[in-house]
Amino acid sequence: MTDLDPCAPIGVFDSGIGGLTVVRALMERLPFENILYFGDTARVPYGVKSVETICHYTREIAEFLLQKQVKLLVIACNTMAAVASQVVKDLSAVPVLDVIDAGAAHAVADARARRIGVIGTPTTINSNAYAQAIHEQGAPVRVYSQACPLLVPLVEEGWLEHEVTRLTCQEYLKPLLANHIDTLVLGCTPHPLLKPLLQEVAGGAVRLVDSAETMAERVAALLDERQLANGVRTPPSYEFFVTDVPLRFQTIGERFLGRGLRNVHVVKW
Repeated sequence: MTDLDPCAPIGVFDSGIGGLTVVRALMERLPFENILYFGDTARVPYGVKSVETICHYTREIAEFLLQKQVKLLVIACNTMAAVASQVVKDLSAVPVLDVIDAGAAHAVADARARRIGVIGTPTTINSNAYAQAIHEQGAPVRVYSQACPLLVPLVEEGWLEHEVTRLTCQEYLKPLLANHIDTLVLGCTPHPLLKPLLQEVAGGAVRLVDSAETMAERVAALLDERQLANGVRTPPSYEFFVTDVPLRFQTIGERFLGRGLRNVHVVKW
């Protein structure tokens, strides 16, 4: 691996704007790190596309960010991580982290975890990537998965506490709760915005694993381990690249990011 510049930015990418929850967690955990974010807003959603298509799109985005001289790549999209993580690792000369590995490790870190539920897009769930990653941790746990295709549109609509969203969460979690899960992995980047509602529906005895917070901790640990943390204590640079600026992009993006969304560039392939 080539020598990397600690002042170089972290590259974060997602199929749309859901990965901004990961960026938000990184901003809070690592306030001096420069960040480049890429959201494929013209081709979202990925969760219903073929594996071949997802791999092709993921490669394009990773190559774009690598050309920007990032020091680390973060695959913030669970669907991308589920089917194309190895594609990115094979072409990247910089370290690569993905939300599934981070979420799986955190899910089994608590010794009380014995019955783990996972929610995500149909592609993420059908790939069985979370169950495989969790079992690779070597913990004696059972994994129960549930595809939740309606949650992302509800989050993007801003219906975080709406009765429709509550009923939808209840329906999706019903089979998981029937299996007496003690841990719930939020396997899609927009899901953290529903944490209060999901916690209420799941009950206080169920521990929620937030992939965004988990990823921020993992990035911090890797930067420290490889001496890549930015030592310059000046205001960081944040840039956002998208393939389209859809209606309400600013509103939705700022909701995910928790702050103003500036320095947005449109990329035309």
